[in-house]
Amino acid sequence: MRDFSPEEKILRDEVIAILKNVFELYGFSPLETPVVERWEVLSAKYSGGEEILKETFKLKDQGGRDLGLRYDLTVPLARFIGMNPTIKRPFKRYQIGTVYRDGPIKKGRTREFYQCDADIVGSSSPLADAECVQLALEVFERLEIDIIVKINNRKILSELARMAAVPEDLTDAAILSLDKFEKVGPDEVIREMVERGIPLASAERFLSGAQDPEALKNSEGYRELEPVLSAVRDARVVWTPSLARGLSYYTGTIYEVYAKGSSVTGSLAAGGRYDNMIGQFLGSTEKIPAVGISFGLEPILEVLKEQRRDLPMRKTVTQVYVIPFKNLLTEGRRVCQQLRRMGIKTDMDFAAKGISDGLKYANAYDIPFVVIVGPDEVAQGKVKLRDMRSGEERLLAVEEVAQQISRSSA
Repeated sequence: MRDFSPEEKILRDEVIAILKNVFELYGFSPLETPVVERWEVLSAKYSGGEEILKETFKLKDQGGRDLGLRYDLTVPLARFIGMNPTIKRPFKRYQIGTVYRDGPIKKGRTREFYQCDADIVGSSSPLADAECVQLALEVFERLEIDIIVKINNRKILSELARMAAVPEDLTDAAILSLDKFEKVGPDEVIREMVERGIPLASAERFLSGAQDPEALKNSEGYRELEPVLSAVRDARVVWTPSLARGLSYYTGTIYEVYAKGSSVTGSLAAGGRYDNMIGQFLGSTEKIPAVGISFGLEPILEVLKEQRRDLPMRKTVTQVYVIPFKNLLTEGRRVCQQLRRMGIKTDMDFAAKGISDGLKYANAYDIPFVVIVGPDEVAQGKVKLRDMRSGEERLLAVEEVAQQISRSSA
């Protein structure tokens, strides 16, 4: 868990703004839920499963109730829908907020991190699955990150487990082990499955089958997946039969997004279909289909920093710094307010220490423009605009200053 300097926060906010824009472009509306949830909600049968609960921060309130910090935004969504059963469906929502996992730290992974989720509740159409994948493609196009989307269906893996004679009560364990295939390799996956109680022959058949796409095309899971692939039809979307996703609540389509040619090896976004979870929260046998995708802000930012390593990070959002002469502070404030009313992000030298000190300050924060308010300028009803990059100075009316800065920022 860490602080974020203005340089970091400006970049984060740029990414969040792009995500919000694309979410809303696709018809998703914002939702907000608490950071703290009751433990019984986080640990419910159709929540994250045993693997994620090991990394969940648990606490008690003063009333002795067991609580936990949310580890994702999907479980709170399911709880929200369960508490609002009359909400019109399909319900499309997005949420951007912090989640918490007490797990190992590595590049692109911290214990407090942002998730940026978009979910569709109440539609079983494969077009809803395709919509989430298409959303990811558009987001990363706007971020200018070259990606690959790995896609699969959990039913393929369940069928494969049956064919490999994996004991039914150990199917989820086998899938959890398979999810680590690309990180740890085949030998470690088989060793872990055997350690979990799966017979060696079954473990080997299960892993071998997950690497044989042609043999799986007659499965029910692939018949569900094929319309999603057909709807998206993008070379960046690749069917990956070994893709498992670690969370146990997925029931159908699953996908993960990775950056190409990056040192950030973890997924940048992931999600899938979870048709059982919400009905569980309702405490009924009603099946409420749902599908969604979650974008990991931290790994996305790591990729962007890697791509922009030769470019300086912005130190401030300020577009122009107003430097008034000592006896013209009132005039300086008037110019500030004029510029702000025209939408220009403006700061001012309150101490009026002089032109030289003001320019040094603006340069230290990489503020692109400076406005000098001196007696000659005031007499002419104008100000002096200095472009800090080129050093060019022009005598302009305040309205012209605003136009010039807006043009340069476009």
